Amino acid sequence: MTISPLPNPPLDLPLRLSIAAMREPVSRGETRPRSWRLEQLNRLSALLKEAGEAVLESLAADLGRPPVEAMMELITVQQELRHTRRHLRRWMTPRPVPLPFWGWPGGARIQREPLGCVLIIGPWNYPFQLCLRPLVSALAAGNSVVIKPSEQAPRTAELIERLVHRHFAPEVAQVVLGDGGTAARLLEERFDHILFTGGGRVGRLVLAAAARHLTPVTLELGGKSPAIVLEDADLAVSARRLAWAKGLNAGQTCIAPDHLLVVPAVREELVAQIRRELLAFYGTDPLESPDLARIVNRDRFQRLEALLAEAQRRNAVLVGGRSDPATLRIEPTLIEVAEPRTDPLMQEEIFGPLLPVVRVNNLEEALHLVRQGEKPLALYLFGGDNNARDRVLASTSSGSVVFNDAILQAAVPDLPFGGVGASGMGNYHGEAGFCTFSHQRSVMFRTAQPDLPVRYPPYAGKLGLMRRLLG
Repeated sequence: MTISPLPNPPLDLPLRLSIAAMREPVSRGETRPRSWRLEQLNRLSALLKEAGEAVLESLAADLGRPPVEAMMELITVQQELRHTRRHLRRWMTPRPVPLPFWGWPGGARIQREPLGCVLIIGPWNYPFQLCLRPLVSALAAGNSVVIKPSEQAPRTAELIERLVHRHFAPEVAQVVLGDGGTAARLLEERFDHILFTGGGRVGRLVLAAAARHLTPVTLELGGKSPAIVLEDADLAVSARRLAWAKGLNAGQTCIAPDHLLVVPAVREELVAQIRRELLAFYGTDPLESPDLARIVNRDRFQRLEALLAEAQRRNAVLVGGRSDPATLRIEPTLIEVAEPRTDPLMQEEIFGPLLPVVRVNNLEEALHLVRQGEKPLALYLFGGDNNARDRVLASTSSGSVVFNDAILQAAVPDLPFGGVGASGMGNYHGEAGFCTFSHQRSVMFRTAQPDLPVRYPPYAGKLGLMRRLLG
């Protein structure tokens, strides 16, 4: 049976072209030349230049993001784009593979080819960057792309749709706006790869939907990323970096430190140092600070406020603790956690400006707690010598590990970004992103002669020779 591509999209999806029609140019090989890919990256560059102030305005409307934090999203995509342009020729170049002696004369290579039409489902917390950064990789790999931005950041979603519509042909890139029902309808279509960024519950639904078409999936999820602080840490610098990492986007960052595991010798001083840094960052009333973002919506605010209220009920708040339902703001807050196995703050990813502080006697106890939970998206260690770092690397598993800093690993273009286990599967950024959206095709070629008879039946008398060949 021959299945012809649909000339028009299904009526219940707001697409100008069907997924099958978007796949056709890729299937015909039109997107394979480097010139085509560079043209699309140039279009994306023009899009980013046009976006400018509009990105800052949309992120302020959706998340209350201060301009500097909003600009970080734009800069991150621009850096990814520059890095990809610089290395695209090398990434596209087929890699020769030596043949064993029985393949001579001949040769082999691995060449990276486009997958087809791919789907990017973006989140609300970094709604611009986490839609357009994977778009860089998908276009560089020669694919057509459908983007589904988060409806929980509506101004940014509308901006992305408007910009993509203006700068790209519909057979190259389209944006679909809508709620979870629209996303579910999209997932009924057959894509050639899906990249989803979001929470584990929805990630499971995406994976289940993709399984119906055997579509490969990259899941960028999250989890409870711990930060371990040892007695020899530089507390002033550690506190400053932790306070910044937790305050950034009001803690709504998948790789933000979710909780602190602190040895007793430095616990009080670390808390005091973080208090000082938060005061320097956000002033005496962080709820009025222009540099602190808000919680994305009322449902998420109420969930965080319930956790905060429970901590206040048991007098566990160490720093902060104020919130404002009218503005959906919560000041960065440190909370003492005495029983990490049962405390409500330790049951799931916080995804907000609440930072539990857990006492651990030493590094080994901290690592034991890390191993008891799901594998985190990020793991941070402040202090410790080379032996301590080696111990962290040898006895834990996480998407990334950073020593003496936090969050910055995601800004390095050629460091693969992704989780492991419950924190995700697959990765992207830089060459890893190019590979994620490419198929590594094995190519082998041989001459017609010689054509040795040992490989062909009848096999009588050939077993001894085969054993000698296996050596």
